[in-house]
Amino acid sequence: MKKETPASLPSVAAGSVSRRQFFRLAGGGLTASALLSGLPFGWVGSAYASDAPEVADLRFGIIALTDCSPLVIALEKGFFKKYGINATIAKGASWPAIRDSLSTGDLQATHMLIGMPLSSSMEIGGAPKVPMVIPWLLNRNGQSISLSNTFKGKVAGDPKALKALADAAKASGTPLTFAMTYPTGTHAMWMRYYLGAGGINPDKDVSLIAVPPAQMVANMKIGKMDGFCVGEPWNQKVIADGIGYTSVTTQDLWKDHPEKVCAFTADFAAKNPKTVKAVLKAVHEASVWLDTMANRAEACQIVSAPSYVNCPADVILKRMKGELDYGDGRKVTDTEHCMYFSRNNCNYPQPKYAKWFLSQYQRWGLVGGTPDYEGVAKQVMRPDIYEEAMKEIGYAHGGLDNKPETLFDGVTFDPAKPEAYAKGFAVNSLKG
Repeated sequence: MKKETPASLPSVAAGSVSRRQFFRLAGGGLTASALLSGLPFGWVGSAYASDAPEVADLRFGIIALTDCSPLVIALEKGFFKKYGINATIAKGASWPAIRDSLSTGDLQATHMLIGMPLSSSMEIGGAPKVPMVIPWLLNRNGQSISLSNTFKGKVAGDPKALKALADAAKASGTPLTFAMTYPTGTHAMWMRYYLGAGGINPDKDVSLIAVPPAQMVANMKIGKMDGFCVGEPWNQKVIADGIGYTSVTTQDLWKDHPEKVCAFTADFAAKNPKTVKAVLKAVHEASVWLDTMANRAEACQIVSAPSYVNCPADVILKRMKGELDYGDGRKVTDTEHCMYFSRNNCNYPQPKYAKWFLSQYQRWGLVGGTPDYEGVAKQVMRPDIYEEAMKEIGYAHGGLDNKPETLFDGVTFDPAKPEAYAKGFAVNSLKG
């Protein structure tokens, strides 16, 4: 019997040959793999079942902070490429600039403060209303509240020691000035919580200003501020430059707290679900790589580049390894609660974290009326996307966590009672 050559075979374009006919042809002399090699990826019978991202070319935003590392490593180590993403990274000048670039579509995904997708979805804190989603938490811990050397020896880790100094400065007509990075962001909430625990109302007793992260050290150097809250490496840099010291790390305030996220607009995520899942898979691999402590020196060398954090690698590395020199004589080595990126179910977008931030927005008068805690958390935090992406790569995550959280002042947040928590603080700026 004469064997047919490839040229004499019927067309195998989609819809022209049944699955049974196709493999009968293969039995006539060509292997299935040889025939399949000429077909598009995902071809099954007369249909296509590609898992390829709907959009392959993505532009990611970052701010010059160590916790942008998962996105940088996903690019530099080829994890984005592995999952079909052609990534570029653009460093933003400020958080509002990052927010606006995501909103307009100049960025498709971004490193972002957890409070920013919440406030943009709710149209509060000066953000235009653009619904956003959080399917991924990038990291835990790794921020600090730094004070000017003026306070060294007077204030260590207890903000109550600041109270008399703040009162005296206010009485003199020149209130103390503290900086954060974005009005509804994590650093604003950590700074507010710290001051409030010391009996200081951030809206009445001091001046609270917004400064881009990379500009914190320079502004403290010229005397523009008395303290600031920001991510690393800028707290370590202010010590290295002899300008200030660390009062508390944010893990001192709340051990293993959520910090940055990988955010998308809700519209982009709805239209490009495979793309979003591909991003999460790549960032997962980068995060696991980062949490191998032996990789951290290399990671710091990579992210120290001018196009990323633009800070000496040795300054970044100390706190990435959990080596904490507070700059006032206190030293701690804590590899358990330093910045981490994957372990301890780090990346799961827990709805309770959205509720905590909403409770603080309520406490500080940033919202009008009672927030829709359940509705906003459900809209913005997207564990469904996270779980689907992790299932596809066989990763067993830790799942939903609704356990209460207790911060450094001993006050416990119950996710089932966020409004009672918001109204339970003696120091507040509640409306009505």
